[in-house]
Amino acid sequence: MKKNMISILVLALLIVNVALTAILMFSVMGTMKKTARLIDGISSALSLEVADASEAGGEPVQEITMEDIEVVQIPDQMTISLAKGADGEAHYCLVSVSLSLNKKDPDYEKYQPMVESNMDLIKSEIFSVIQSHPIEEAESNPDMLRQEILEKIQQMYGSKFIYNVVFRDIMFS
Repeated sequence: MKKNMISILVLALLIVNVALTAILMFSVMGTMKKTARLIDGISSALSLEVADASEAGGEPVQEITMEDIEVVQIPDQMTISLAKGADGEAHYCLVSVSLSLNKKDPDYEKYQPMVESNMDLIKSEIFSVIQSHPIEEAESNPDMLRQEILEKIQQMYGSKFIYNVVFRDIMFS
């Protein structure tokens, strides 16, 4: 008799569990759908912003595959004095730089041989950009330095076949 009572009790708890799980699922599904719609809206808005940013420059952003990249390392590690910061002390930057070239760019064949011969001019551009910033700016935003260096080098060549500047090592003191 006790076995039957326990079986009936287990069956009743099982039915209650299934009912509560169904109620929980129906109540959560509505919220999940609303959340999914919100995320879709945000992601579509972000896609539009990315598309607008690429169209704003007038040139479409192209994907560059690993086969289309040539990396040119600037051979020397450079020690560059930084602009005087808030503390008025002299600070230095020790940096190693590499340039990424796009082999599919129309200007690649024309300018690639000139990269090695113009290494001193490229170093000069790197020096001028880094020297113009105090240590506080340089340490807090190295991406800004890379972007400025890239723009200066692209202006120097009048082409965007060099599409990225990479700091292999960068230290500040």
